[in-house]
Amino acid sequence: MIASLRGTVTALTQVSAVIDVSGVGYLVNITPTTSRNLSLEKVAQLFTAMIVREDAMTLYAFLDFEEQELFELLRSVTGVGPKSALGILGEMTPEQIRTAVAVENDSAFKAVSGIGPKTAKLITVTLAGKLKGVSVSSSSSTARHEAAAVVSALVGLGWSEKQATEAAASAGQELGSNAGRDALLKLALANLSAKKAGSAS
Repeated sequence: MIASLRGTVTALTQVSAVIDVSGVGYLVNITPTTSRNLSLEKVAQLFTAMIVREDAMTLYAFLDFEEQELFELLRSVTGVGPKSALGILGEMTPEQIRTAVAVENDSAFKAVSGIGPKTAKLITVTLAGKLKGVSVSSSSSTARHEAAAVVSALVGLGWSEKQATEAAASAGQELGSNAGRDALLKLALANLSAKKAGSAS
């Protein structure tokens, strides 16, 4: 099993790279984010997951161990193959994935290309309690529902599910688990509007 590679980047696209390790070139599948952090003819250290099948051996590479671990966890979900898992990591940060699972927000995964409603729900159910970094106790079940309600409200106002999920999670972190729906929605809208105004200027 190839767990990591350290070598020179000899070819690079948005979705793949060739890493030369002592004269042997390894073709790896990557996310656009990983691609932006690599440079041709520069040495790179990548964590990898190797998928072995009858007709092929494929390497998927990540900038850090956290992403590699999330990739493996996503693959453990029924209906999520390596390409789908990589697609999720390409469109969502590890923090967004952990938060979406913690608050049972399957809409965040439905916003990813190729992930249907059934699979999105399975991701939140299967990974519940398996992800580090986000603690959701039984006393904060109300917070989960409030966050989901805020996401629905934001989507209804015209924001994408990805934008809504990110804004709701950010507002929740800023205000705390005891924040009410109105306060969360107000802050989320303020942050989204500020970001929109900043990108337009």
